[in-house]
Amino acid sequence: MNKNRLLNGYHTVVLTIVGLIATVMMTSTAFAVEENPTLSAVEEYMEFTGYSSSLIWPEQIPKKEWKKIFVVDARDKNQYSKEHIPGAVNIEWRQAVSRRSEIPADKMVVIYCNSGSLSAQAVFALRLLGMENVKVLQDGIEGWKVKGGFEAHQRATKAAGH
Repeated sequence: MNKNRLLNGYHTVVLTIVGLIATVMMTSTAFAVEENPTLSAVEEYMEFTGYSSSLIWPEQIPKKEWKKIFVVDARDKNQYSKEHIPGAVNIEWRQAVSRRSEIPADKMVVIYCNSGSLSAQAVFALRLLGMENVKVLQDGIEGWKVKGGFEAHQRATKAAGH
């Protein structure tokens, strides 16, 4: 009789464990199948965006075109006040999403920081929100200065002179 009680207790424990495992597996599957809109948006963007669709180099922008572009300095206010691309509006990269209403949707928008890494995060977020007109200024303000600023395009397309 003690042996039967022991076996019944053992079977009860085994059935309880099997039931718990089945519940966990079903719950995990339900969560895995559940739609995650953020994940879907990121996957869609990553699968269909072109390699350089969100990048632009200073050499690609002729001097006269700069006037038609909405330029955003994504650095903090202190860096902006010390130096910025003339005509740029200061919207810190962390505020790009919350201040997106200040960014036009009907013209090219170029966003820069010091090197391009923080502005790339802002552009990524804005593009996920459907703003396909925003681009990262590759190499940031530092690259812009080294390449000639507003004259970068002219320098890059100038004949070698041999």
